[in-house]
Parts: sequence; structure tokens; C-alpha cells
Amino acid sequence: MKTNAILYWIFTILFAGFMIWSGIPGVQPSEDSVKFMHDYLGYPVYFIRFISIAKIIGGVALLIPWLNKIKEWAYAGMFFDLGGAVFSLVSISGKFEPGTFVIFLPVILGILSYYFWNKIKSSKK
Repeated sequence: MKTNAILYWIFTILFAGFMIWSGIPGVQPSEDSVKFMHDYLGYPVYFIRFISIAKIIGGVALLIPWLNKIKEWAYAGMFFDLGGAVFSLVSISGKFEPGTFVIFLPVILGILSYYFWNKIKSSKK
């Protein structure tokens, strides 16, 4: 069980850290953020701040041990965000470009975090 807990915290800190780190610039969207999200991907400008704040709140929720139900929602929201990012990039470019593979690192970290979190939860029952 100790190994599962260690692995859980490693993957969770990396995953939550990535999501928080990726959300911080959008709280006060820079010109580059607006160019990418609005001009390139076509999202409304107000969406940049919304999704950024949601990423930060979700990342913090993952790091608080007793928020089990909220943590489920945070995992779901982050996977929707990452899936939407892949879908948006592929839709705009019309193909799966090599740079799109970078998004799979946080997806893998999130999957591993969720897997070990469930292992820890089931071992406590």
C-alpha cells in the first residue's frame, strides 16, 4: 500500500502541477493566449479565463486528500479539457500533427494518478 500511495502522490503532483501551470497564463490572458485560443482555435475570449480558472481549481482539488467527490469531478473535467484540446487541434489542422503528441504526457499522468487513487481507496474498504 505504501508504494501505491507514493506513486499516487508523484503522479498527482505532476498532473495537478501541469494543469495549474497551464491555467495560470489564461487568468489574465496575454496577447499570445488570445491569438492561439481565439484567433487560431476560434474560442471566445471569455472562455480563456473560464477554462484557466477551472484548471487551477481542479488542480488544487486533486491535491486535497479528503475531497473525494469533488476529486472525481476534477479528474473528469481535466480529461474533458485535455480531450477537447486534442480534438480542437486536430479539427483545426485537419490532421494529427507530431506536436499534438505532447498533450498525451499529462493525459498519461492523469490516468496514472486516477488509477493509484482508486487503488488506495479500494484498499481502505
